[in-house]
Amino acid sequence: MADEQKYLTLLKKEYPTQEAAAAEIINLQAILSMPKGTEHFVSDIHGEYEAFCHLLNTCSGVIREKVDLLYKDELSEKECAHIASLISYPKETIELWEERRDIGDGKFEYYIEKLVKILIRVSSKYTRSKVVKAVQPEFRYIINELVNARREGFEYEKFCEGVYKNIIALKRAPAFIQSLCDAIKELAVANLHIIGDIFDRGEHPDYIMDLLLQHDHVDIQWGNHDIQWIGAGLGNAACIASVIYIALKAGSVEAIEDGYGISLRRLEEFARKNYDYDERFAPQKNDLSERERKNYARMRKAIFFMMQKAEAEIISRNPDYGMNDRIMLARLDRKNGSFTAPDGKVFYDYDFKAPYSEIEFSDSEKAVMEHLIRTFATSEKLQKHIDYLMRNGGLYKVVNGNLLYHGCVPLNEDGSYAEQKLRCGTFSGKAYFDACEKIVRRAYANRFTGVKDDYDLDFLWYLWCGRLSPLFGRDKIATFERVYLPKEYGVERKNPCYEYTKQREVCEKILADFGVQGEQTHIINGHIPVKAKDGESPLRAEGKLIVIDGGFCRAYQKTTGIAGYTLIYNSYGLRLSAHEPFSSKEEAVRKCADIHSDVTVFEQTRRRLTVADTDKGKELLNKISDLKALLESGI
Repeated sequence: MADEQKYLTLLKKEYPTQEAAAAEIINLQAILSMPKGTEHFVSDIHGEYEAFCHLLNTCSGVIREKVDLLYKDELSEKECAHIASLISYPKETIELWEERRDIGDGKFEYYIEKLVKILIRVSSKYTRSKVVKAVQPEFRYIINELVNARREGFEYEKFCEGVYKNIIALKRAPAFIQSLCDAIKELAVANLHIIGDIFDRGEHPDYIMDLLLQHDHVDIQWGNHDIQWIGAGLGNAACIASVIYIALKAGSVEAIEDGYGISLRRLEEFARKNYDYDERFAPQKNDLSERERKNYARMRKAIFFMMQKAEAEIISRNPDYGMNDRIMLARLDRKNGSFTAPDGKVFYDYDFKAPYSEIEFSDSEKAVMEHLIRTFATSEKLQKHIDYLMRNGGLYKVVNGNLLYHGCVPLNEDGSYAEQKLRCGTFSGKAYFDACEKIVRRAYANRFTGVKDDYDLDFLWYLWCGRLSPLFGRDKIATFERVYLPKEYGVERKNPCYEYTKQREVCEKILADFGVQGEQTHIINGHIPVKAKDGESPLRAEGKLIVIDGGFCRAYQKTTGIAGYTLIYNSYGLRLSAHEPFSSKEEAVRKCADIHSDVTVFEQTRRRLTVADTDKGKELLNKISDLKALLESGI
């Protein structure tokens, strides 16, 4: 009772009068009755910056849908496409008009009038204050009037016409159109959920991170590649080596060198002195010069062996990982150049008896690795991006009846929860996720406190590729096998969770463990690409599990047959968009190309959902209850 009295006294400071408290109750009740905002879920972006920008600019096809709903009976399909393209790429579209000398006052007025009507449509589910905040300050007042000025006895159309002509006469039409388009896109999607793997493979994950820094209402569920980069930025040698190895394999080091200002020169010099060209380490990129190709191959081979050594140190320090069989260099017999596989078969290679195959770091390798650790740790931009991932991310999220995580909840062969022993105890299920996140956040905090804790830092590598990592979900990462052993040794067996979660009862058990229960509840994850071209469905366990990794990354599109999924959850229900590959922004603008998608509506609500049906609504209802208690208390 004393605590309640204390809380109400604090609340009184925010609402000092009964009139203020009553007014806030009225405002909150009004918000509760508004339609639920649209949520978008995407995963496994893997550095594909242009494709991700196109997804944001088109709102995964929602912009075109809004245009069609408003104008399909009035305008041709071609004209609707022009309007949608203008909203997606206003600056580029106006520049194209100028290039084609197809521009004038009449054209500006025509499109401004159409855009204002679309803005009125998309803003209908938001409060006036939220709409105002979505508009650039220069045009806030006038756009607020255009959106809300319809009232009895007021000649609205004449008012609008006068505003449009003044804007055009003052040469502000392009800037005004830009502001309208930005506001439409801002309001078309209320929340963006990124279910892991912003990093890896694509050339510009750094650009994507810069873009996300400009957006509100984004949350990220860390993927194993995101944790790999976090670990690298915090100084984990094995994570650094694997980040560089993957970049060199792809033949794309732009993000490392140009994006984050991390020099690979020391590694390059070391590799040139100590390694010959080896075709097995050649990059996958085809448009490199012969010199670059050979240079990258030598560097990749050098960092490959340093990665094996760094991983061996981590595994040796942490017997609870149960990964001693993954200390690959311990399987070498350097005298005869042989490698003994876990099944007892023996393989021979020159590299197995070369000096760099020793399990301990050489002094020169140590010097290279120490330099890389310093450069990753002092990259201002990388540290800024890690800070963002920590502030806006986590291992999982529960939102509006959906459980979001990147990989899997590790299970045993019999379907029971797999247990992982950690320094602070043995964990499984949700408790394991919580313990993992606590370690990640402690490792991050250690950067500021100056505490050096190998255990916490090592665990970031385990989350990247460990046997029971909830982000990895495989028995091994077969990097060594894919270079040196026959193809069958490179198979990575998925955790049993991926089979068991095809069953509705297993998904419901996991949801209940995370405190999510009810008919319209789901697990949403990514990580394992859905092979749509082979008939695989992203909807599993009678719709309880939705896997949205559809091949956003070009490297996976041959496997999946599509270019990613977007899950869209609006006030009418859930639908899944399977996207076609994206070519380029220039082509999208010139051809008025939207994001082409095959849309599947798989769950519709019995009635239109409102804010009251969401987690935010529960918060508002609690606040209303507190305000009513304040009114009744007489404080």
